[in-house]
Amino acid sequence: MMKKKSISASKASLVLFLCHMISALDVPLDSKLLEELSQPPTITQQSPKDYIVDPRENIVIQCEAKGKPPPSFSWTRNGTHFDIDKDPQVIMKPNSGTLVINIMNGGKAEAYEGVYQCTARNERGAAISNNIVIRPSRSPLWTKERLEPNQVREGDSLVLHCRPPVGLPPPIIFWMDNAFQKLPQNERVSQGLNGDLYFSNVQPEDTREDYICYARFNHTQTIQQKQPISVKVFSKKPVTERQPVLLTPTGSTSTKVELRGNVLLLECIAAGLPTPVIRWIKEGGELPANRTSFENFKKTLKIIDISEADSGNYKCIARNTLGSAHHVISVTVKAAPYWITAPRNLVLSPGEDGTLICRANGNPKPSISWLANGVPIAIAPEDPSRKVDGDTIIFSHVQERSSAVYQCNASNEYGYLLANAFINVLAEPPRILTPANKLYQVIADSPALLDCAYFGSPKPEIEWFKGVKGSILRGNEYVFHDNGTLEIPVAQKDSSGTYTCVARNELGKIQNEVQLEVKDPTMIIKQPEYKVIQRYGQVSFECIIKHDSTLLPVIIWLKDSDELPDDERFLVGKDNLIIMNVTDKDDGTYTCIVNTTLDSVSASAVLTVVAAPPTPAIIYARPNPPFDLELTGQLERSVELSWIPGDENNSPITNFVIEFEDGLHEPGVWHYQTEVPGTQTTVQLKLSPYVNYSFRVIAVNEIGRSQPSEPSEQYLTKSASPDENPANVQGIGSEPDNLVITWESLKGFQSNGPGLQYKVSWRQKDVDDEWTSVIVANVSKYIVSGTPTFVPYQIKVQALNDLGYAPEPSEVIGHSGEDLPMVAPGNVQVHVINSTLAKVHWDPVPLKTVRGHLQGYKVYYWKVQSLSRRSRRHVEKKILTFRGNKTFGMLPGLEPYSSYKLNVRVVNGKGEGPASPDKVFKTPEGVPSSPSFLKITNPTLDSLTLEWGSPTHPNGVLTSYILKFQPINNTHELGPLVEIRIPANESSLILKNLNYSTRYKFYFNAQTSVGSGNQITEEAVTIMDEVQPLYPRIRNVTTAAAETYANISWEYEGPDHTNFYVEYGVAGSKEDWKKEIVNGSRSFFVLKGLTPGTAYKVRVGAEGLSGFRSSEDVFETGPAMASRQVDIATQGWFIGLMCAVALLILILLIVCFIRRNKGGKYPVKEKEDAHADPEIQPMKEDDGTFGEYSDAEDHKPLKKGSRTPSDRTVKKEDSDDSLVDYGEGVNGQFNEDGSFIGQYSGKKEKEPAEGNESSEAPSPVNAMNSFV
Repeated sequence: MMKKKSISASKASLVLFLCHMISALDVPLDSKLLEELSQPPTITQQSPKDYIVDPRENIVIQCEAKGKPPPSFSWTRNGTHFDIDKDPQVIMKPNSGTLVINIMNGGKAEAYEGVYQCTARNERGAAISNNIVIRPSRSPLWTKERLEPNQVREGDSLVLHCRPPVGLPPPIIFWMDNAFQKLPQNERVSQGLNGDLYFSNVQPEDTREDYICYARFNHTQTIQQKQPISVKVFSKKPVTERQPVLLTPTGSTSTKVELRGNVLLLECIAAGLPTPVIRWIKEGGELPANRTSFENFKKTLKIIDISEADSGNYKCIARNTLGSAHHVISVTVKAAPYWITAPRNLVLSPGEDGTLICRANGNPKPSISWLANGVPIAIAPEDPSRKVDGDTIIFSHVQERSSAVYQCNASNEYGYLLANAFINVLAEPPRILTPANKLYQVIADSPALLDCAYFGSPKPEIEWFKGVKGSILRGNEYVFHDNGTLEIPVAQKDSSGTYTCVARNELGKIQNEVQLEVKDPTMIIKQPEYKVIQRYGQVSFECIIKHDSTLLPVIIWLKDSDELPDDERFLVGKDNLIIMNVTDKDDGTYTCIVNTTLDSVSASAVLTVVAAPPTPAIIYARPNPPFDLELTGQLERSVELSWIPGDENNSPITNFVIEFEDGLHEPGVWHYQTEVPGTQTTVQLKLSPYVNYSFRVIAVNEIGRSQPSEPSEQYLTKSASPDENPANVQGIGSEPDNLVITWESLKGFQSNGPGLQYKVSWRQKDVDDEWTSVIVANVSKYIVSGTPTFVPYQIKVQALNDLGYAPEPSEVIGHSGEDLPMVAPGNVQVHVINSTLAKVHWDPVPLKTVRGHLQGYKVYYWKVQSLSRRSRRHVEKKILTFRGNKTFGMLPGLEPYSSYKLNVRVVNGKGEGPASPDKVFKTPEGVPSSPSFLKITNPTLDSLTLEWGSPTHPNGVLTSYILKFQPINNTHELGPLVEIRIPANESSLILKNLNYSTRYKFYFNAQTSVGSGNQITEEAVTIMDEVQPLYPRIRNVTTAAAETYANISWEYEGPDHTNFYVEYGVAGSKEDWKKEIVNGSRSFFVLKGLTPGTAYKVRVGAEGLSGFRSSEDVFETGPAMASRQVDIATQGWFIGLMCAVALLILILLIVCFIRRNKGGKYPVKEKEDAHADPEIQPMKEDDGTFGEYSDAEDHKPLKKGSRTPSDRTVKKEDSDDSLVDYGEGVNGQFNEDGSFIGQYSGKKEKEPAEGNESSEAPSPVNAMNSFV
């Protein structure tokens, strides 16, 4: 099977001359062949359509054409034949159609004004030129007028009118004074586009009598001057400031029409004091960044190379400190015709088919008309092989008589395009253009290209043979190119020989032989090596080669990429280089280059010259920058850069870094290009189109980087169509009826050419619609309006510039804008699991009613009232969000014995849908919270009075209170436990028949039908002989725990002493208490070496005072953290600060103690027993939390350690229940079935029993809050 491909331009030996469309023929650019082939005329040069001539010089109207046979020329003037022979002032150049009209010898240019058209004709057809309009330039004089002096009040605006004479072309206007000096212009004084001179406000220095307007006519090189204008400014104090008013344009709106490809100039000049500042915006879009500039002190907006995408409303805003004024200019961009596909010459063989296509665009859409040999095709001679179909002519089964020149005319009201394209029907036998017996020589293992340039009509078939009588070549080891070239991708020695090329068509056959010789490659079998030599020594570099015996190698030695010094110390041998009497100048890189006529190889080595011993200290430094940068081999997409390295400074260069600057898009910014090894001083660089490159090189050694080299010369690459399309294309609607298409704009050097734009295309997915496309300027967003709500769209964005389109972009899927969901979830059901937890179910809404991306469901729920108190409170709604298409969820943290309402809403990206009808549910009773306080008063010899407050949260109907108490002796042993049940409606009790002078510990809690709630404890002492002794006590033990330590603080009441101690152990463990002695009289202590995440019990005692201790406190250390934090408690400043705080507290306690003694009160000694009562049930406290919760009241402070107030009243602490996201929070999560993972954690205090002491677990607090 033959393998064919198109040969690259670098390998092709022949340039294609004419080949387009479905042409079966390629006509090689061979001078001998072209002399023999017939060809219709082709216009090669003509004067411009609008030709303004100097009336003082001869008029030359160009018309050049080529063809075979050479064409003859004729002219029309104003639509009729122009007889050149009858006008002695007109001659036609020999072998040319160019006219020369003699004006300098008596002719008048005005007499030759008109429309000229040239026709070039031979036996194969006629080509015509454009209509060339000849007009002589004009520079009329200024009309005389009487100019009155301008008297203006200071601060007022002023316009000096120029009104120049109408010339052809229009003159250039400028203002000067009598001394021919340009008048200074600034933000206050400037010249408008119409030539008038505008003053936003006049100042005294504007007074002068020589404001002169000049008009320069370039074609005639003349300058006309207007009469001087006088301006006198008179002052009137104070000068009144005025807000801006537009001098030009007038009114609030105006319109402007400009043609595609032209420069758009919009002007706004304002009056006002202070001088207004002008700002420009485009309504509904952005000004094109790379094509926009501002002139005349920002009063003129300039946009170059405009296109239809630049149409729109442009607003200028004039602003000063007093206000602003604006004007909107509606710009419409029209377009003269421009080519989409211009017709191309067509070369066919008899019997073949072909097509001429003429496609143009414009605004309005241009009309297409065809001519044949300069005659409208409707009245041209008929050709049965020709059929006209709008902008296309179809040729079928052509014959030689079908040869002709066709003209396509595309025109609208703004201009026309005219293109000639011939159809040339040739019948020629095969010809081979490659010389016979041409010798090709290649190196083994490299490609071999054997040419067989040919021509024939019909197109010949090409076959290759090896040897004179060999068989036809086939197989994958050969590549047969369309231009006849035979490629042997990997030539071997046995590939040598004679190859025969045969070309044949129906008119004949011809063959040609070429020779191929495959040579052995040249190799350096022993390369030069790195050498370190002492000064004045001798060094030798070897370069031993192996080469093909038929090739003559030439060995060249270079030093630092340059010729060897002209020095007799350098001896070049057959296979080596010897350097005698080495000096420091010999230090460098030596390269051996072996060249043959077919290949070249090289190898390098570095010579380092060192001083003879003793060696001085070597100074190592960064290398010096490279220099002498040179660009060679400039191609469209590559260039070769070479340089000379700077001094290494005793540290070999390891690599070179090449950077580039784009002077066209980012001048002054250098970018990384590539890097090469330190032994390399040339590099082939890949380039992008439409970039003005400069390069610089940085050398690197072990010490560091050198300074950059001086930049190379600039190299501007040719423009090309974009290679890539914008990235990150997205389609997301911002409103229910739109689709916002966004993308990342291409960078400047990615544009590949001027006029970067984007073709934005979209169509609704899964609907049989055509693509809708729009071309926008260099922006990054386009909004499609009027779309259905939330439907998928296929989107693509393609880059284009003036040279064409980027490759076809990939499609992305986007969605038009979302709208709020239409319906609420139905069938909402609630299942109450316990007194603090419920489960809610609902039916999902139909996806089509979501009208957006389904994000999940939100459950709103709130407490209506407590069933125990029947009192309503401020409604605080809580919200839980369940992601995705879930149909159930858990509601944690409910309050027992309460009435709740809830509703469910579906959520999309736009927001929430309507709520479902409110669903009412009730929670059952739970255990109550602890009584709000317990106060013991009126101690006597045998009685105590107890008073208490009802629970803050009864969580049901209270059934009774439970009171337990037991005596405590001086050795901290507990006596028998007594229990009393008290009716729920009581709030006080007098205990009688108690022992005198005895300490009692009381345990008190409330009950509902569900069970007992949390208990509070208190101690009290009956009096002895009606006199209250002073009992010392330790109270308000507070803990603040961190990872591995805890701060313990307490309050002491009693006589002075200094022997405190702290005992602690693991909570719930039977291990002995650990004891730490507190130094001095401090009332705080730091426990260290604790285990993270562990619950501890702690108590504080005093020695030497009957050995009393505080009640127990329980705390929990924090979890181990991944990153180590600073232990504040061990910092010296912190310990000092805490000592000062403790000292102040101690002083305050002493003062309080003294004041109480003066008041006649004798505090009773109180002791906390650490043993727990086994009969008391553990407290239940639900703490399961979850969800996106927005209740502000749930942000409550953490609980401190257990405390006993000085008035013996136990205050109820706030609940530490909180609500965190049940499905997405950090403290809890759901299983697949919606069940809650984790536990409702709460600190629980066990009731005391004989032989055990009570404990209460506080919530951990931050170490910084230990003494707050």
